[in-house]
Amino acid sequence: MSSSKAKVFDITTAPHPTILQPQPDRHSPNYCRHLVRVLRVDDTTPEALVESLPFSLNDVTAGAENEFQTAVVGNAHYVDLPQAIENSNYYKNIIKRTERGDTSRKIADAIRRIITDSHRTAWEHSWVRFPRTVLTPYAERILRHDLKADKGVPKSPCRNDAHKFLVRENGEDFLRIPVSYLLKLSLADAVSLKSPANFHIAEIAERVMKSFANDNTSPEVISFAPARITEKNGLGKSLGRETAFRFLLTQLLVMYANNKFQLTSLDQRVILYSAPHPPVRQKELNDIISDSFYRELFMNPCLSGWDRGQEKYEYMKLCHRVLSRSQLNAVIKLKEAGIITSNLTVVPNVSNICLANNSTHISLGSRKLSEALRNTASGFTDADEKYCGDLAIKIAEHFLPLFVGTYSAAPYRLDFWEFHPEKALGFLPHELDYTHLRMMWRRWKKKADLKVFGQPITPFGPRWLDGIISTVFRLKGDYVPDFRLLDYFASLMSTNESPGLDGALGNGDRLKNDLTELGVFDSNLALYFLYRLRQYSTMGFSGFEGRYYSLFDRFLDDMGEATNLQTLISALAYKYILTGHVVHRQIPDTPTVESERRQIFFGTAVGIPTFFVDAATPNQFMQKILAKTGRTRFSHRYANYVRVYNIEYRRALIAILREDAADLIELYGMEDTINDLERRVTEPDTYAVADRLTRDICREANISSPLQLNGRDFNLAAEGFYRETLRKRHLQEAFICMQEELAILSREATRGKAPYREILNAVMNGLDADVFFACVRKNIREEKASSEVLSKLIQLVLAAVEHLRESNT
Repeated sequence: MSSSKAKVFDITTAPHPTILQPQPDRHSPNYCRHLVRVLRVDDTTPEALVESLPFSLNDVTAGAENEFQTAVVGNAHYVDLPQAIENSNYYKNIIKRTERGDTSRKIADAIRRIITDSHRTAWEHSWVRFPRTVLTPYAERILRHDLKADKGVPKSPCRNDAHKFLVRENGEDFLRIPVSYLLKLSLADAVSLKSPANFHIAEIAERVMKSFANDNTSPEVISFAPARITEKNGLGKSLGRETAFRFLLTQLLVMYANNKFQLTSLDQRVILYSAPHPPVRQKELNDIISDSFYRELFMNPCLSGWDRGQEKYEYMKLCHRVLSRSQLNAVIKLKEAGIITSNLTVVPNVSNICLANNSTHISLGSRKLSEALRNTASGFTDADEKYCGDLAIKIAEHFLPLFVGTYSAAPYRLDFWEFHPEKALGFLPHELDYTHLRMMWRRWKKKADLKVFGQPITPFGPRWLDGIISTVFRLKGDYVPDFRLLDYFASLMSTNESPGLDGALGNGDRLKNDLTELGVFDSNLALYFLYRLRQYSTMGFSGFEGRYYSLFDRFLDDMGEATNLQTLISALAYKYILTGHVVHRQIPDTPTVESERRQIFFGTAVGIPTFFVDAATPNQFMQKILAKTGRTRFSHRYANYVRVYNIEYRRALIAILREDAADLIELYGMEDTINDLERRVTEPDTYAVADRLTRDICREANISSPLQLNGRDFNLAAEGFYRETLRKRHLQEAFICMQEELAILSREATRGKAPYREILNAVMNGLDADVFFACVRKNIREEKASSEVLSKLIQLVLAAVEHLRESNT
């Protein structure tokens, strides 16, 4: 079967069944036939079936949300973060209480050391300050609009916190804003630097501005347009190229702001880069300040991306409060699980910093599903979408260990003194049941070799004592391939009364209510799942969001291939569902069964080589995988459990993909993707992202192993690698994509194709765009380009983005 034979099924023009036709019960054997009929899946032949599946070749679209780390490089006397701390009432009150003798000098001295550290040049997640007068009239108009309490109301008053962003320094009006909003203002300013701006560029810029938003702390940049499979590029490569363009645009916007907004001259050079973990020094600051003050310093005010930004800001603060409380409640669960066996514990900080983790979310959409839900006469309802979506998620979760460390990673070092279960295990007590949690903790301690005279040991509590024990007995702690997946609340576990993935409408709300009563979650927050259903009624499209990606080393090879695999697994899940090979009852909706499959995912993130599965597991899909898994045996420690090697389990998953998805692999042309996956799994030293990133970090730190440095030094070395070397590597990859795209645009402009001829003429004034870009690349890399050159480059990237959007339409 050739991919060239794939058909495009447009269900908007196909005849539809009458909406009066009764739907079979979703537990009925006829329900599968109902789904095939209402989705217009052609099952007359195996070839026709795979070509008409949701998420098949001509049906799937993809988009991404990239969260970025930021830092402001400069002296503490000029950078906003240390100045905000020093001038805060919080710090002044600490000083006064210390002077009165009401409290120890320890906290005041620790804060003072941070804000007066002469060796520190990078201040992560600091805001910036610059004169308001540097803005063009258009950028000023954008600012005034974004300061409204409700941007959807023309005469809306300003936000009642607008004074926080408008400050007076030396008799001059300054703006004080986070870097996430700086990107938007920089774009507005750049396209209006020369007047009049080309109207095509202005239209593109206004559309692109909607994609600049923020996560709780970090800037978040959303895909400018959905990627599709084209004749030239597979889906993954298309999304990788689009991501490269977005990264290039953010770099140019930051450089433009550093120059045009006078940030560099004000000793506030901004850097934006990809990094998965909260910065070490931000964690250290969080350990000595209150949770409220942490939110004041780091929670994003949401100036861009939402009509009612202040409401979103309050939601961000709610997330922080809930997750901070949730980690405290996890300590109780650890005691109930028997992992904490005494009353001697180290209480986690009341301010949890996990929301400063950064990731990439890759969303897939199905045109078939979306059109069926848009057309009320199709017979495919939101109940059908939920049934199929939840089942597809349960199927996909079995395959997720294939992604961890292979395509993305977050290398991290933990010292011995950090191995308190109440700290190291993070939110896992809310994500795994007690049996699997105990198994995982025992295996993790064994991996980290936390033994003294053959007996397992964990830290006692006092840092000075744990330091002595670590030195005397050479207990170095551990290296973890993807710590971000452990340091964040990645997935909600069902309760016995409220399954989260049983296919029933409203199950998510019921689960959130249960977890709210247990002090684990809050009913006002969005559901957390590793693979989350994107419902048409909420998102305007039907599909899934992969939330298990940490840091990609390369856009096209790593992110692109991961997107291809995510697409293949989603399509395979629907093949299983629509052919009746997998139904909900075969993967029971109990906390134990959920935990059984998710323990493999989290164990892979830790780097644990084995896991244990109940020999009588009711999960028939797990039984199918284990039947193909080599080197299994009954456990000597856990009665009636089977010991499974992680590597053999992942090999079995690849074998299942080759067998059950052979037709889809051929249709997509993904033979190279599967071969690449196999190499990443079986030869990780050479091909897996976790090993590649770790090797690069060690090379820059002049060590051969992460364990040669203590945790703080290794993690700081990793941050330095992300901030400089990896950022430049990503920039170089974006250069290559941009150079190729500009050559195409130049050819189309030469042929007189509008609007690119008009855009290039307006921006370049007769110069050849790709030649111009080749000439200025060195200045961009060295951050020496002028505001005028950067403005031209930003507009060229916008033209490339528009061409990419049109190509994917």
